[in-house]
Amino acid sequence: MEISKNIEKAIWIELRNVVGALRDVSDVIVRHNGNIWHIEQIGEGESVYLYLEITGIENFDKLISDLERLDVVLSVILIPTFYRVYGKRVIVIGGGAQVAEVAKGAISEADRHNIRGEKISVDTIPLVGEKEIAEAVRAVARLPRAKILILAGSLMGGEITEAVREIKEKGILVVSLNMAGSVPDVADLVVSDPIQAGVMAVMAIADTAKFDIEKQRGKRY
Repeated sequence: MEISKNIEKAIWIELRNVVGALRDVSDVIVRHNGNIWHIEQIGEGESVYLYLEITGIENFDKLISDLERLDVVLSVILIPTFYRVYGKRVIVIGGGAQVAEVAKGAISEADRHNIRGEKISVDTIPLVGEKEIAEAVRAVARLPRAKILILAGSLMGGEITEAVREIKEKGILVVSLNMAGSVPDVADLVVSDPIQAGVMAVMAIADTAKFDIEKQRGKRY
């Protein structure tokens, strides 16, 4: 099971945007035997925000108290993790019309599972151009909580196909619409109907679904 799934709380820090601020925060976390599992910086200007998921902390109250003593820290609060709030992510990339239809199926199916206590969110981006789509595909492996990618278009191949191979090696599942080009040949699952593609992608990552993509790998519907 992923560590990120087990982390219930994260720390939200407002700190001065000065040289050494991140070092000072890290030093305090190290003194508490904490390991930063995930970090994001948000904002710009005289102050910024840090989102930190940390493992190994026995006393969060003491950690927060010690962080608040730092000159660079303006405020610290304990918050639910993004995984707890938004859960697993389905990413949809491709042409506008196809993306919209895939998203319709994915959102409807995610709603059905989220009602049962699951947490699945859907992110989309309509794109054109082989290079642009390939860059977006590779970036999916760097997105926090991303579990599955749906490629929605009428023609994809070349560099996009290579990008698909790369992210599959990093554990990202890939569903493709039945389109021209070589992408369907390397996808885990190929589905002709865009709405059904969205539905099946969500089922593939939902803990509350009785759907094993390993049994469907390489098939076309």
